[in-house]
Amino acid sequence: MIAFNVPAFLGNELDYIRDAIKQGKLSGNGYFTGKCSQMIEKMTGTLRCMMTTSCTHALEMAAMLAGVGPGDEVIMPSFTFTSTANAFIVRGATVAFVDIRKDTMNLDEKALEAAITDRTKVIVPVHYAGISCEMDTILKIASRRGILVVEDAAQGVMSSYKGRALGSMGDFGCYSFHETKNYNCGEGGSLLIRDARFIERAEIIWEKGTDRQRFFRGEVDKYTWVEMGSSYLPSELNMAYLCAQLEQAGAINNDRLATWNLYNEGLKMLADRGDIEMPFVPQECVHNGHMFYIKVAGLDERQRLINNLKDLGIMAIFHYVPLHSSPAGKKYGHFIGEDVNTTRESERLLRLPLYYNIGLDNTSFIIDSIRDFFKV
Repeated sequence: MIAFNVPAFLGNELDYIRDAIKQGKLSGNGYFTGKCSQMIEKMTGTLRCMMTTSCTHALEMAAMLAGVGPGDEVIMPSFTFTSTANAFIVRGATVAFVDIRKDTMNLDEKALEAAITDRTKVIVPVHYAGISCEMDTILKIASRRGILVVEDAAQGVMSSYKGRALGSMGDFGCYSFHETKNYNCGEGGSLLIRDARFIERAEIIWEKGTDRQRFFRGEVDKYTWVEMGSSYLPSELNMAYLCAQLEQAGAINNDRLATWNLYNEGLKMLADRGDIEMPFVPQECVHNGHMFYIKVAGLDERQRLINNLKDLGIMAIFHYVPLHSSPAGKKYGHFIGEDVNTTRESERLLRLPLYYNIGLDNTSFIIDSIRDFFKV
């Protein structure tokens, strides 16, 4: 059986976990938390990176820092994970869903202006498959209208747009280190902060609403509860595991890109014939090999292909059901404009197995199996 995903494991993870245990600090914000933060800051050029228990919690922190509350509206694509919306809904906001682009499956920047109202507080571009949204346009619109930008870059670690790391361009960026991501620790995430004016409050929110970080720096003689917050610090055990992976980020990235390129070359003839469509990477984008998907004719053909591959021992899956069509999406949000691409393109999309060290033999077998399905 070829699994859809196998979490990366390179060898130093267990040694680092033992080191964390020996250091006697497991609850978070120790050596490995600090080291992960520093590596991400260096990798992205962002001012401050704060490690979190998940990308969901990074998004929740961003919503709090953005001052999102009841009566506010937040614009995002409907084709995304529930966490993108939940982080703002729990603050009392309403979600304005907009259509996606057919080529990249990202938020359609041309749909933004029509969705903005005097209640719009935040725009959330979601960088699908580690391929950037059209950030220059999004940032220009946001700046002109006085709207904050929170990048959902859950899938975008090591990807860039015009030389800028995904997650580093908006006011806030959010990464995921879930086991399905390129770099993982089971559950984990991080919040990237571009503007120094948000850092002190972010530390308070991060530390359960206390000024504990100021106490550790000797700026106050005791720490107290000063604001709302929550338990967003990850365990040192998780950060020890992640640290080993971030140290080998280049090797993981190269391996995944090699597999992505094998798929791209091996399935090109099907795309040329019009049997499938493959991922589109704009010239200004550098992606991270997070995902390789194909788009088939529609739901029926996708299900037949899934069943065919499963019979051969290959686990391929579809992705998000558009949020605006779900019960919660209808309750907490509304779709702005016409759904031209979101539903149709999501029903065509099929994700292929892609993980570190999947191997040439497995990749070639998957390619051959898809070509056989289309009778090449």
